[in-house]
Amino acid sequence: MTTRETFACPECGHTIERYKNPVPTVDIIIEYESGIVLIHRKNPPHGWALPGGFVDYGETVEHAAMREAGEETNLSVRNLKMFHVYSDPERDPRQHTITTVFVAEGSGILQAGDDAEGAGVFTEDTLPGPIAFDHSKIIADYYSWKRGDRKKGMICQ
Repeated sequence: MTTRETFACPECGHTIERYKNPVPTVDIIIEYESGIVLIHRKNPPHGWALPGGFVDYGETVEHAAMREAGEETNLSVRNLKMFHVYSDPERDPRQHTITTVFVAEGSGILQAGDDAEGAGVFTEDTLPGPIAFDHSKIIADYYSWKRGDRKKGMICQ
C-alpha cells in the first residue's frame, strides 16, 4: 500500500513527497421525536445516511458535527457526546475516511438542506433503505448500546 506520493515541483524540479492520509469526517446520531434523524443524500453515494460530512480545516470535530447537523437538518443539537470512531478504509467508496460519530438531542423543525434532498425520523424498526456508507453498522451499534450492550460504541461524558 502506497502511503506517500512523490512528484516534481513544476517551478524548480525539486522532488516533493506528499503523504496520503485518511480524511477526517463526522457523523451525528440526532435523537429527535422518539427516533433518529436520517437524511436522503442528493449526491453519490445515494441513499439514506446519518447527517455528517467533512471536517473543515481549522475546525474541531465537535463544531463540525454541530455545523453539519444544522446544514443538513435545520436542527439545533444539544448534549453532544462522542459515541465511537469508525475507520475501516472501505467505509466510504470515494476515499479513505475516519469518522468520529456523535450522539445529540435535536430541537427545532426538521427540514432537509445542503446536500440532503430529504430528511426523516426513524426507529430501529422503521429504518429506510438503502443506507449509505457504513451507517447501517453505526446505527446497529447505537441501538445495541441503547439496549445496554456497552461493548459496541461508548459515549464519552
